Amino acid sequence: MKKYDFAIVGATGMVGRTFIKVLEERNLPIGSIYFFASARSAGSSITFLDKEYFVEELNEHSFDRKIDIALFSAGGDLSKIYAPIAKQHGTVVIDNSSAWRMDPSVPLVVPEVNKEDIEKHNGIIANPNCSTIQALVAVKPLHDAFKVKRMIVTTFQSVSGAGKSGCDELEDSLRGLPPKKFPHAIANNCIPHIDTFLENGYTKEEMKMVNETRKMFHKDDLRITCTCVRVPVMRSHSETVNLEFEKQYDLKDVYEILNNAPGVMVVDDVKNAKYPLATEAADTDSTYVGRIRRDESVENGLNMWVVADNVRKGAATNAVQIAEELIKIWEK
Repeated sequence: MKKYDFAIVGATGMVGRTFIKVLEERNLPIGSIYFFASARSAGSSITFLDKEYFVEELNEHSFDRKIDIALFSAGGDLSKIYAPIAKQHGTVVIDNSSAWRMDPSVPLVVPEVNKEDIEKHNGIIANPNCSTIQALVAVKPLHDAFKVKRMIVTTFQSVSGAGKSGCDELEDSLRGLPPKKFPHAIANNCIPHIDTFLENGYTKEEMKMVNETRKMFHKDDLRITCTCVRVPVMRSHSETVNLEFEKQYDLKDVYEILNNAPGVMVVDDVKNAKYPLATEAADTDSTYVGRIRRDESVENGLNMWVVADNVRKGAATNAVQIAEELIKIWEK
């Protein structure tokens, strides 16, 4: 297999550093690799596979060299500027921001859900929101079998979803310091407010999940609603997922489907208090599913509890998996 040249944009941030860790673990065929960040971080060093690299300042000339794949996690504003520049130089951008997710010309991809959409790219591939990723890894195989009629999700999102400043704020809040990042103190609290509120009463975070799910399922009329809550957990998002199917189902078939679904780990032994936990999902790449039970209030209804590391599977690992699938396509 030939070697491919990579770049990481936003290399010194939380997701950027996790890109590096995941790339080291998954042994991709990497030739050269470049690390870009803001002027503030330029000149610092990064170790990748026991070799030291210097971080370069991201600018309009950063892609004046051969780079096959660039993993972006530098925020939507910078992505809107630099992803098109990279694309013009023949680089395929896999972007972790919200900048391109709803662009009809940009595929939005979770490899376990819709890897076939990767081939539709025109130089940019978008990574979905972290909460959407883990939900759909669990929901898609069930949708394929029974057809989701309606989906109701409540998320319990860790502070790492707000980056390093979110993690710092939890520690500060536990010491009694006033909030800076979140609208209220996060210690000993649950805040039903992630991102800004829209005119319909939902937050942007909630509507991201609605719109991204519809896009990836190629079903614009899918009935889905969501409530997103920030909780005082450092790492991993947890979700309740309630599904109403068009078709009848048997619980044993649900277990069999999920046990065989790519990326899913079923943890469901309530008699022994075994179910997915944020602490156990942290620093892993699986999507954990448990508390699987029939929703007795509606015909063909199902409840699940879904947990995953939002920085790994919810961001860095998913992007690296897209890169892996892209290389497979190129190697055909």
